[in-house]
Amino acid sequence: MQPERILIIGGDGYCGWATSLRLSRAGYDVTILDSLARREWDREHGLDSLVPIASMRRRIDEWSRLTGRTIRFEHVDATDYPNLCRVVAETEPGAIVHFGQQRSAPFSMIDRDHALRTHVNNTVGNLNVLWALRDHAPQAHLVKLGTMGEYGTPNIDVEEGFITIEHNGRSDRLPFPKQPGSFYHLTKVSDSDQLYFACRTWGLRATDLNQGIVYGTHTDEVASSPALANRFDYDHIFGTVLNRFCVQAALGHPLTVYGRGGQTRSFLDIRDTVRCIQIALENPAAEGEYRVFNQFTEMFSVAELAGRVSAVAQGLGLDGEIAHLDNPRTEREEHYYNCVNTNLRSLGLEPTPLSDETIAGLIRLAAEHRERIDARLIAPRVEWRPQQPRALPRQVAS
Repeated sequence: MQPERILIIGGDGYCGWATSLRLSRAGYDVTILDSLARREWDREHGLDSLVPIASMRRRIDEWSRLTGRTIRFEHVDATDYPNLCRVVAETEPGAIVHFGQQRSAPFSMIDRDHALRTHVNNTVGNLNVLWALRDHAPQAHLVKLGTMGEYGTPNIDVEEGFITIEHNGRSDRLPFPKQPGSFYHLTKVSDSDQLYFACRTWGLRATDLNQGIVYGTHTDEVASSPALANRFDYDHIFGTVLNRFCVQAALGHPLTVYGRGGQTRSFLDIRDTVRCIQIALENPAAEGEYRVFNQFTEMFSVAELAGRVSAVAQGLGLDGEIAHLDNPRTEREEHYYNCVNTNLRSLGLEPTPLSDETIAGLIRLAAEHRERIDARLIAPRVEWRPQQPRALPRQVAS
């Protein structure tokens, strides 16, 4: 029996690379489609992963050398519809895993240009994927990476994608209201609407994985060779809060909390990310079904997270001081936050909780690559509501 063919869009990225290796090792026939734009955005903004990242060709060759398994690579942008269709038609995938999006809220808030680029990359790319599925692989199962950030922080429990509403004596199950906090998160809301529409209208099958903030670099596959190393972003654009704290701790710098630190978010280990993708693939949606899984394992406030990193850092003989900065974002810092995440657990997910050992490992990793850290890139530079007046755009003479 031939292994199931999987097309992974965005397989060069943080979640996509770890998932590609996991699925290849699990016996899937993996093809990666990626524009390599994430690497270009690093060059554009003077950023770099803390851990050196090999070229895509080097990564794939090393994986083949170690395992004897082949991962094919197509250097294609999902916004390039003819070439996207060509790859889908040639691959004939049983499933498509879609990671291929600009995933940074600060990137999308830099200026109009970055907001527009985020929307073109994410919204147009997602729409192209749906049309390519409809016309070339209508039976394929689409597993799409969403974000818990679509929901915002409502003063009610966050359900998994849908909520039952009673109004004027009538009842209906409707998509959960969304309160996105950036132009990036707005694109994810649009993606969800597109998926739901395509499933209702064309009978496609899709699983929307609303993922929390992912941390860690270690999976069994990634750890098998330095050439397979995954990204570790700590900068003010693509870096995540735990990575930033661990790098600051390794440098002996204060851990910088935005505002009071009451912002509560959902988190999960990268090892759980790849397991969640595999679970979704092994339990596909039915024809015409659009389903949503909230993909996270724990919830912490930023202040709680800083406290945990500080305690671990002190245990390693580091300072672990915590400092508070003015919050560059427009967000509530004290709020109710309780989210449901039962679907993946019911299908077999056994969560990997954030441990002091994991935090210590990230601090040690940062210390190991200390010479690659540019501390100037950590402090926030992108403000959601700039204080300075902006110059008017120049008019072009007719």
